[in-house]
Amino acid sequence: MTSTPSSPVVRVLIADDQALLRHSLAILIDGTTDLAVVGEAGTGENASRLARELVPDVILMDIRMPRGDGIEATRTITADPTLSGCRVLVLSMFELDEYVYGALRAGASGFLLKDARPDQLLDAIRRTHSGESLFAPAILTRLIEHYTSIPATPARRLNGLTERETEVLALVARGLSNDEIAASLTISIKTVKTHIGNLLAKLHARDRTHLVITAYETGLITPA
Repeated sequence: MTSTPSSPVVRVLIADDQALLRHSLAILIDGTTDLAVVGEAGTGENASRLARELVPDVILMDIRMPRGDGIEATRTITADPTLSGCRVLVLSMFELDEYVYGALRAGASGFLLKDARPDQLLDAIRRTHSGESLFAPAILTRLIEHYTSIPATPARRLNGLTERETEVLALVARGLSNDEIAASLTISIKTVKTHIGNLLAKLHARDRTHLVITAYETGLITPA
């Protein structure tokens, strides 16, 4: 597979203890023109090791694996500064709350169930790579309920933001795209991207997923 500067291939590492599933996922992903599997791991330990060796763009991470589960592997990967550009998309059979919250606390960028359609999975990889939030609908609903039940502490977390950055954060948390944010605030797409970059840096967030969580945790927005 070849790539061009304008359309780089997204490099994917598959971590799952089922060899048949890894093989099936690899066939699906390698059948696209913009995604490519660069490695496979059958344990959490190997997932962490291969992530350091291969530095993939996105890791499809199973939760229940031998020798270090997916949550432990995610925590190790997201804590490594050399892997700051790597995004973890958890792919699990289970939607148990402790798995979802554990994966997010470990630094995962999204959580998708294994019953997702092939096109949904491929879209999820692309969106996770681009920094978008990605969750199965049922999980997203419970996730919002969980975080909005936590007492808010806005002053401590949002003091360093400008008024415009706070506005952008609220719109990101409400699910607006960059284009929609630009139209809503009457600013350019480039300016929106600059504000989001500043938010990621100031709030020490890896991607939009964690910006959304921060907005809910601090009480900046509440569910309608």
